[in-house]
Amino acid sequence: MFGLFKSKPKNYVNVNVEEFQQLKKQPKTIVLDVRTPQEKSEGTVPGAHQINFFNPNFKSQVARLDKSKTYLVYCRSGNRSKKACSVMDGLGFEKLYNLSGGIMAWNRDN
Repeated sequence: MFGLFKSKPKNYVNVNVEEFQQLKKQPKTIVLDVRTPQEKSEGTVPGAHQINFFNPNFKSQVARLDKSKTYLVYCRSGNRSKKACSVMDGLGFEKLYNLSGGIMAWNRDN
């Protein structure tokens, strides 16, 4: 009975900047920036593709991505990218990594 209230386990991994950098070097890896275009002034991870999480078409945009690839997802602080990873997980993506601390952590550690 209590199993009815368990939440679905997350199918993404939270990683720190060092782990994110190592994963970025792997083949078939895509870095996905889910911030707004205005937030790019805070800096970006080199080579990142941007899909705004707040865009009403976000779900349909990510649904068109290649699910066989590995996705490294980041935002400003790591919270929005967690939500993006959850959406992508629901769409069948299996290799998802969220940058803990987002671009703020990236900027601090680079």
